[in-house]
Amino acid sequence: MTPDAFRKLALSLPEAVESSHFDTPDFRVGDKIFATAGRIDGQAVLKLTADQQQMLCKAEPRMFAPVASAWGRKGWTNLMLAKTNAATARSALWMAWRNTAPKKLLKAHSE
Repeated sequence: MTPDAFRKLALSLPEAVESSHFDTPDFRVGDKIFATAGRIDGQAVLKLTADQQQMLCKAEPRMFAPVASAWGRKGWTNLMLAKTNAATARSALWMAWRNTAPKKLLKAHSE
């Protein structure tokens, strides 16, 4: 997966917009960040729950790793783009989007 492909996937989610945080591209829904890309070359960061992070890191340790620091303990998770595919990235982005989207928007886009 390339950074540009990740960007397109992130922006394909409902009401997702691109912004910037500390000179790093980020993706938001309801003005809250659900993912970032580009701060560390070849990596994206996703806003997951601790349980989601643990599950993905255990299932795919080459693709997912907790962010170092307190942010990682809160569920923020690195995604190694070069080691992932579109289906895995899309699934993880949806998790992050759902963790962040306003309740009204979640209700409109529930599975």
